This record gives sequence, structure tokens and C-alpha cells, in this order.
Amino acid sequence: MSRRYRLLGGYALLALLLDQLSKFWVMAAIPEHASIPVISGLLDLVNIRNRGAAFGFLNRSDIAWQFWLFLAATLVAVAAIVMLVRSAHSQPWLCRGLGLVMGGALGNLVDRIRFRAVVDFVDVYVGTWHWPAFNVADMAICIGAGISCLVLWRMPSENKRDAA
Repeated sequence: MSRRYRLLGGYALLALLLDQLSKFWVMAAIPEHASIPVISGLLDLVNIRNRGAAFGFLNRSDIAWQFWLFLAATLVAVAAIVMLVRSAHSQPWLCRGLGLVMGGALGNLVDRIRFRAVVDFVDVYVGTWHWPAFNVADMAICIGAGISCLVLWRMPSENKRDAA
């Protein structure tokens, strides 16, 4: 197995394990819909379920098809990541970033399969304004996407055609 696939798999596994372990802890330590202040007025740990996607998109209990939509989207994303990594011969940071994205996507997929919803637990807020709750998988996706975008942005033009 080539180094790029080891990086992809290793970072994906790391993100997936950290995500699932953190969710296991949250579900064991915090009752559902409860909140534990971490930094008063800024950060709480919560235990909520999100049937939707980012920012609560499609987070409704009256529709069931969103599970199948997000399942298909995750599978397409994983396939696209593998195809991108196949062409990322000399870009180890691209493989790492895409591994984090893949691990985060798979972490949320595990929740969707187990609970038909994603466990979110980080609640950032100021006053009455709340950022939508998120989890380690969401952090891995955002960090991995940021790393991947930075690598692609900094890549010389002739290599961009090969990586796309």
C-alpha cells in the first residue's frame, strides 16, 4: 500500500476514533438535552441529536428520507476522496487533510446508522446567539477541508491539473 493511502487511512481512522470516543463519553456523562457550562457565557457541553446536516439543515423529525440522502452523500464523498488521493502523488498534506474529512464523514455516518441522527455536543454562544452545536467529526471535516484547500491553493499550476 502506498504512503498516500496509509496517510489517508491513518488520519481517517484517527478522526473516526476520536469522534466516536468523544460521543461515547458525552452520551455516558451528559443526559440528552442537558448542558454543562465549560466557559460561562461562551462554551457549554451538551448532548443533542441532529437528524439534519450542517447548521441543522433538514433537521426535522417529520421526514425520513434525509437519512438516505446523507448516506448517499457520504458514500459519494468517500469515493471522491479516494479518487483525489489516487492522483495526489507528492502531496502528503493533501492526503492528511482528505483523511480528516473522510474520518469525520464516516464518524457522522456511524451515528446516522446507529441513531438515525448525529450526536452533537459542543455549544458555542455569546448571549442568546448560539452557533449550531457540533462534534469532533465536524471539526475534523472543517480542519481537513481547510488543510486540503490550502495545499491545493499553494500547489503549482501544473500539479493542480494532475490532482483534479
